[in-house]
Amino acid sequence: MKLSTEKIGEVTVVTVLTEVLDASNAEEFKTATAPILKESNKVVFEISQIKFMDSSGCGTLLSFLRQLKSSNGNLKLCRVQEPVRILFELVRIDRIIEIFDTKEEAIKSFKMGI
Repeated sequence: MKLSTEKIGEVTVVTVLTEVLDASNAEEFKTATAPILKESNKVVFEISQIKFMDSSGCGTLLSFLRQLKSSNGNLKLCRVQEPVRILFELVRIDRIIEIFDTKEEAIKSFKMGI
């Protein structure tokens, strides 16, 4: 699983460099992300390259959110493709995880305490 990370102030931005996040690679995604979640409790996932996600991918994001919330952190998403956004609305993840159009908006929302 290819990930790119950058630290902007207190926020870690993780760019997910894959087109599919499903049962075939969800464990690999968890493993690759684990060290990042240990180092930072304010994380933005930039997922513009993901064109397909299934319930395993959704579950992984929810487990990341739960882990971050337990350390007084938060997880936000940005640049979500339309098919993935539709899935999030169907399963109501968009009501649990904040979704932003841009990375800048997501980072700014941490500073505003949203």
